[in-house]
Amino acid sequence: MDKVDAAIERIPVLAGMARDDISVERLGGLTNLVYRLETPDGTYALRLAGDGTEEYIDRKVEGHNTKVAADANVGPEVLFFDESDGLMLLQFLGGCATMTPDTFPVTPGAPTRAAAVLKQMHSHPEPFEFRFELFAMIDEYLKVLDGLGASLPDGYHDVVKEAETVRAALDKHPGELAPCHCDPLCENFLDDGERMWVVDWEYSGMNDPLWDLGDLSVEAGFDLEQDREMMLAYCGGEPPAAVYGRMVIYKAMCDLLWTLWGLIQHANDNPVEDFWAYAVGRFERCKTLMADPEFAKHLAAIERG
Repeated sequence: MDKVDAAIERIPVLAGMARDDISVERLGGLTNLVYRLETPDGTYALRLAGDGTEEYIDRKVEGHNTKVAADANVGPEVLFFDESDGLMLLQFLGGCATMTPDTFPVTPGAPTRAAAVLKQMHSHPEPFEFRFELFAMIDEYLKVLDGLGASLPDGYHDVVKEAETVRAALDKHPGELAPCHCDPLCENFLDDGERMWVVDWEYSGMNDPLWDLGDLSVEAGFDLEQDREMMLAYCGGEPPAAVYGRMVIYKAMCDLLWTLWGLIQHANDNPVEDFWAYAVGRFERCKTLMADPEFAKHLAAIERG
């Protein structure tokens, strides 16, 4: 609470309030500290950046992109942001359920509403800062892990080498870049039953929009029917084979990348969960997806364009 009190004193909209008039409730978060603040003037979400996140998060980029997402009416209003350390105050979105891997697949219309809000962001004319590039980020995360003296799951480099076929296919027919979330965890979607909002733009950047859809499918555990609902809503009809294939290919590629993210959390002794098990689980799922005969068919569809 000392950190929360110090943060409140730095934020003009809060600094003049009596501390006894501000109630604080801890919310979720894997790497950051997030709190709901109830005040006489309204309800806010306070975010304190986690220790060690400066190694791989550019807070200046995050601040810009979070404000663009708010302008696009996709994310909440940003009331304060300090790019020196990521301290942020947001409008609190009341009446919304925070989605989870358990609720996303069983909530009627959730894949459709998620597709709609992602489409809204991807269609926004103002660009994000930063280019989210899968293989460059893999290299960057590997350098971070090397600096931390961390271990990799057996065979990781072999799978990265195998993924060169994916890289070649994607490079042959590159997707048009758009402002993307790039880390669509279920918990980053807030659902009021009519529409969804998206929060936590730490990893956002200009990217192939199909990354967001493939990553969401993996995070939410969508089955074939839910994937189809999402893609029909996003495309406004039957998606071309190459478009659907990109979504499926990115399912495996996001696991390949976020395996390394989990290993960084493990190396930094993040106590929120067992990040070694998290990383190994994602890596095993990546290998399973890439070994599925359907993966090769989707890759062929991308190559045909």
